[in-house]
Parts: sequence; C-alpha cells; structure tokens
Amino acid sequence: MPQQDIVKIAIQMPGAYPQLIQLDQKKPLSAVIKEVCDGWNLPGPDNYALQYTDGVQTYITESNRLDIKNGCILRLTKAPGRCAEDLYKGIQSSDSGVRCDSLKQLACVSTDVTFAQEFISRDGHSLLVKIVEDVDEAPLIMTHTLTGFMELMDHGIVSWENLSAVFIKKIASFVNANVLDVSIQQVSLAILESMVLSSSSLFQQVKQEVTLERLLSHLLVTNQQIQTKAMALLMALLQTAGDADRQELFAFLGKKNLRQYIYKNIIHSSASVGDEMAHYLYVLQSVTLNHLEPRMRMPLDSYNQDQRESLHALRQAAFETESENSLSHERRRSLCAKEFKKLGFSNNSNPGQDLLRAPPGLLALDTMAYFASRYPDAFSRFVLENSSREDKHECPFARSSIQLTLILCEILRIGEPPSETGSNYHPIFFSQDRLLDELFCVCIQLINKTWKEMRATQEDFDKVMQVVREQITRTLSSKPTSLELFKNKVNALNYSEILKLRQTERLHQEETLAPPVLELKERLKPELLELIRQQRLNRLCQGTLFRKISSRRRQDKLWYCRLSPNHKVLHFGDVEEDTETPPIESLQEKIPVADIKALLTGKDCPHMKENKGKQTKEVLDLAFSITYDMEEYSLNFIASSRTDFCLWTDGLSVLLGRDMSSECMRSELDILLSMEIKLRLLDLENVPIPDSAPPVPKPPSNFNFCYDLSQAEQ
Repeated sequence: MPQQDIVKIAIQMPGAYPQLIQLDQKKPLSAVIKEVCDGWNLPGPDNYALQYTDGVQTYITESNRLDIKNGCILRLTKAPGRCAEDLYKGIQSSDSGVRCDSLKQLACVSTDVTFAQEFISRDGHSLLVKIVEDVDEAPLIMTHTLTGFMELMDHGIVSWENLSAVFIKKIASFVNANVLDVSIQQVSLAILESMVLSSSSLFQQVKQEVTLERLLSHLLVTNQQIQTKAMALLMALLQTAGDADRQELFAFLGKKNLRQYIYKNIIHSSASVGDEMAHYLYVLQSVTLNHLEPRMRMPLDSYNQDQRESLHALRQAAFETESENSLSHERRRSLCAKEFKKLGFSNNSNPGQDLLRAPPGLLALDTMAYFASRYPDAFSRFVLENSSREDKHECPFARSSIQLTLILCEILRIGEPPSETGSNYHPIFFSQDRLLDELFCVCIQLINKTWKEMRATQEDFDKVMQVVREQITRTLSSKPTSLELFKNKVNALNYSEILKLRQTERLHQEETLAPPVLELKERLKPELLELIRQQRLNRLCQGTLFRKISSRRRQDKLWYCRLSPNHKVLHFGDVEEDTETPPIESLQEKIPVADIKALLTGKDCPHMKENKGKQTKEVLDLAFSITYDMEEYSLNFIASSRTDFCLWTDGLSVLLGRDMSSECMRSELDILLSMEIKLRLLDLENVPIPDSAPPVPKPPSNFNFCYDLSQAEQ
C-alpha cells in the first residue's frame, strides 16, 4: 500500500484517552468512524462524525478528507444531522436558557457547510426568520438568532430573495432604532448589506426601509464595528444602484457633506483605520471619482458650440486682446492661432485636435478651465512667464495640462472598477470636494517649477512629466490629510531631492544583490565604459553646430567644430545659417589634440570670466573651454543643450586620457549595466541567440499613417 494513502493522526473525545490511528484514505469514512467508536465502546457510530479541533472546526467528509495531513488532531463529535436535529428542538424549547444556549451553539456551527445543509433541510432557517418576525426576544437571544441566520445564508444554499417583506422591515427597524443593543445593530447591518448585494429588487426594498439619515448617524458612534458595517451597507447601496438611484444617493450624500463627515468622524478622530474600513473608504473614493469617467472618455467635439466657447474662453482668460469683433476673419484667425501657440497647444490653428486624445478627453479642458477661473493670477503668471521664454525653453501650458490630467487619472485610477481587496484610499480625498481639480491646480504649478529646476527644453517634456509623476506618487503615498499639506510636501520634493532618492534606492538595491551579481556588474563596467567612450568620440567626429554669444548677448554667428577621423585634430570654423554638416576640409582652423592642455567648465572658462556677473546660471552650466599651446590660447564653447555639453566634455576628457564624469554618462552606464545583467541572468536554455542582428524589415508601401508635422507648425 503506497505511503501517501496512510495518514497518522490523533483523535480526541472529552473524558477519554486520545486514539492514535493510521487513517487509510481508501477506506470509507463510515468504516473509520466505526473503528474509532469501537475503540471507545461507543454504540451507534452513525450518530458520530470527525471534526477538526484547530482553526475553523470543519466536519470531515468524503469530499474534504484528503486535506487531512500527518499529525492532525481530530475530534469525535455529534454527526451534523444529529446536531442539527438537537439544535432545532432546543431552539423551540420553552426554557429561555435552553433556547439561548441552542442559538449560541447554532451561531458557531453554522459556519460549517455540512451542518448548514442538514439544518436548512429541516427548514431551520425559516424557524429563525419566524423568531425575528414574531417574537420580542431578549437582546442576547436575538443576537444569536441573527448571527446564526447570517452564517446559514452565507453558504448560498437558500436565496435571499425568498425573504418576506416583514422580515426585511424588522431588520431595517433594528438599524433605524435610536437605542438598541449594538450587537443586534451590527449583525443587522451585515444582513442588509448581503441583501442589497444579492439582487436589485432587494436593493429597492432596503433603500425604502433604511433611513439614510440614521445610517449616517452610525458613522458618528465610537464603536468601530458599527462604523464599519454602516459604511459597508452604504457602499453596497452605491455600488448596486442604477444610474438614476446612484445620482439620487450622491445628491443626498453631497448635501450631507459625506466626505467631511467621514474625514472628521473616522479618519481624523481615529488613531488608525481598520483594514475593513480602509477597503470601504477606498471603494467610496473609487465609486465617486469614477463619476468623472464619461468626461475622461469623451474627446472634444469641434462642432459642439459649448466646447468651442470653453476653449476660446481659456485663451481670452490668458491674454488681454483687442476687441475681436472688429477684426477681419483672417486677422482674427491669425491672432487666435498665435495666442493658442503661446498657450501651449501643439496644433495652434485647430487646438481642439489636442483634445481628441481620450483619456483624458474633455476632463483636460475642465481642469484647465477650473485652474483659470479658480486661480486666475497663477494661471496668467504661468502662461505669460513661458510666453516670454525662448521657444525651446518654454513650458507649454496646454500640453502639460493634458498630460498632467492623464497622469492624475492614472494615479487616482479613474475609470477602473474598485478592486474587491483594495484598501489604498487617499485621506486627502475626504477633505476636498473637488480633489482632481484641486490636485491639478497644485501640480500644474509644480510642473512649471520642476521645468525650471531641470532647465528643460521641449525635447525634455517626457522626462519632466516622469519626474512630476514621481513627485505626485511619492507625496500621495505619505497619506497627506489636507491639500495644504500635499502642496507643501510635493513642492519640497524638488528635482534634486528626487535624484537623491533615486540614488539612495539604487544603492540600497545594489546592496541587496547577491555577491555573484555584484561581481558580474564590476566585470561588465570596463567593457560598457569603453562602449560609451567610443560613442563620445564618434559624436565628436560627427561634429556640432555652436553659436557665438556677443557681448550684447545677441545670438549672431555660427561655427562648427568636429574631430578628425584619426582623433588627432580638432577642426573648426565659421559657417552659414543653413549649414548642416560641413565637410572637414571647409573648416579652416584646427588644433592638434596633443596641444590641448586642459578642459575647463562653467565659471572657470575664460569667456565666462570676461563677463563675470553678467551670465545667467543657464549659460554657465552650458559653457566649456579647452586651453592649448602652453595655456595661452583657448577655444570657448557654449552648448545648445545639456546633452551636447555632456557629450563634448566626456569626449574631450577621453581625448585627454581622463575619466568621463557627466551625469549623462552615469545614467547611460546604469541603463547599460541593468540591461546587460538582465540579459545575462535570463534563463535561455534551448533558446538560440543569433550572432548577427536580425534584418531590418522592408519599408511599407506608403507612409499615410505618419503624423504630418507641418500641420502643427502652422
């Protein structure tokens, strides 16, 4: 006989020594019980059953007996049918003590489905309904009755829809009562919740019978169980209601300031919120925010007069313009396009095109309009400040707003149904009536602040938005309880702080890596650094166009600099405006790499010293120079972007035999190391890796799917 068919267990019975047996899983359970009864000289083995002693004390049946493990301790007890019969009789006893004990035991054993089937087969659940409907029992007896009934119904053997209107009214009266035993109210709230979740017809009956005023008053009590069950019923009503009923419920709860109600009496007054309550707060947050989903899913309709007027009202709020009615059609169209461009729309001739993306759809227009009307000074300051910057450095308000609205929708999970196990609610939601709009107003100003901290250009838009997403997510994860607290925390979490946090987390992650992985990382570094060095030298060989900045701070002449293919000479010279990549022979000036003595950056550069105190921090961060021929001469550069600055200073460092030190190099090295380690650690058994790259696919027959950039520039 295979070993897995035998399980060694102990069986107990009150007043007798335990039996240690080897349970044969192939032997019928009735035969096993007979052997146990014979061991204790007990007649009538059919009246007995086996039951777990630990945890949920479930009856052992043929369907679950394979769950028994070696070392389990079981109990010999009354068979479910005999127990059900005894309790059914005890509940009908004229002795209140017997009734109370029977109902108390019923509440405990009804959690077992085998017992529940036996008790319900005797119509025991109807007996409990009759007690609730017809009898005014003592509070303790009524509590046991309702608890037993709830446990029986939870098995789904009997439909909730079979309950009478009288029973529903009686349960609702327990909830509506001003003075009643809290245990009765607690289980009554749970019964009503199950009714609501079971069918739409019961939803209507419960909605008619339960006083919402009284339901809200249960949130004021100090008993957390009552608060939680009241919240559970409220969420069940909201989740199962049809659109019309849900709107009615939200209107009522809005008048009663439900969010502030919860914030004051549950979140703010409690030292901690229990897991069950946290789930219901999360559900309320989710259901409420999902009211915004239709606007989020709806793109702008260019034929909708109200939507067009909202778009133009946004433009007019940003710019004080002359009376447009007196202008010709062409002049007005040109003026609108110019102002929409300043406002940050990509398609300035038809800005509605920017709002065709759904999500965020019309929700983005709503948030922009709210910001413009709620905080007009901040709105005007944002738009005008960026209108005065150079085109490449301006932070586009409209484009940023559309992307920010999408980010907030994703963070707040708008449009996603609430999870059955979710509990991640935001306390700030309950202190604000218009959470999305108010968060937007704080975060759109945060974007402008972060944009300046990162010295971003249009090319850095996605990078800035990633940082802003991280700032918002990190701040919300700290559970701020008010908008002011969120504002202070998110503004304190500037770009430099984000970089520090990322570095700290990366170092912590490295510390947790296994020693072989760290060793592999160190072995890979030299190879990857050499790859970056070659890329930098190749970039210098391609060359870059630089601008000369005059003493009057006017951009005038252009010049080009590139490294010779043999990496021995720097060629440079003036070029015309429309020059792309001049041939190396056309660059008349040259400096042998061997003559270069030093690489200088920032305020140490000669051309920065000459204009000390006159250069902006932005220019200082992009300036670098090389000195040559005994350091008497210098070639001075001002890069057009931080990327070009990093590429050239790294490349020149390589030529001088020094280590590269730019932030771009560190970032690229981290990316390459991460990718290489992941590839090395992949389980590639029986997966052939080609020696050469796969062929590039043939181009498509047409390019009609491409976006026409010329439209955005008009």
